[in-house]
Amino acid sequence: MSAEIVNLRQFKKGKARQEKADQAEQNRVTFGLSKSEKQLAKSINDKAQKTLDQGKLEKPFRDKD
Repeated sequence: MSAEIVNLRQFKKGKARQEKADQAEQNRVTFGLSKSEKQLAKSINDKAQKTLDQGKLEKPFRDKD
């Protein structure tokens, strides 16, 4: 009943590769949009911001004279 013998250098390299692959997957999800998808998201966000700004109440300007 002995433990499996592993090469520490290979283990470290394998772990680093896995972490790099996980980071790459996250980046693909975050930055992996096509140009048309980016434009669509931007137009939806702009429209939502414009709708939100239309509902804002502005304080009247008062002169301190």
